[in-house]
Amino acid sequence: MLHFPGHGHRREPDDVVIGPLDLAARVDEALAVQAIAFGLGADEVAVRRQIVVRHMTYPGARALGATVAGNLVGFVYGMPNDRTHWWSTVVEPYLRAQGHDHWLDDSFVITELHVHPHHQNHGIGRTLITTITDGATEPRSILSAIDVDSPARGLYRSLGYDDLARQVLFPSAPKPYAVMGAPLPLRRR
Repeated sequence: MLHFPGHGHRREPDDVVIGPLDLAARVDEALAVQAIAFGLGADEVAVRRQIVVRHMTYPGARALGATVAGNLVGFVYGMPNDRTHWWSTVVEPYLRAQGHDHWLDDSFVITELHVHPHHQNHGIGRTLITTITDGATEPRSILSAIDVDSPARGLYRSLGYDDLARQVLFPSAPKPYAVMGAPLPLRRR
């Protein structure tokens, strides 16, 4: 478990605890954070609930949570990449067109990383992603993020992630994504 002093805007700071998360058991709490952070509606949350629960049965899938007073305020989960998984089948042609499809092999994929907006910009996301990738046995990590300049993309770049493919279109996603990759361990400040 990692403990770091709070960042609350009240007189008493919130203490954040980062540690292993039984994501299947706390999926509704995690998706509530994701819905607020990512702007998801109830229908999207229902679809993602099934996906998250299924992902957590995959070999090597792991999750970490950030809690304040026992309440989940952020989470990350990922797993060793498998080219047969849906995400890989969608991004593979884009990566191949850029000469980067080898990144799908021997990589730890960050499937989701979300921090509640009230707790963003305090190092929680950085700590979650560096901690989960520090436990990976793969030599590199890949992820996808909405293809716009954003704080999330800035965080990923600061950790060593580079764009491998841009304007990646996922079925039913309204915006294009970028696929990013970084050697492990991730860069520290």
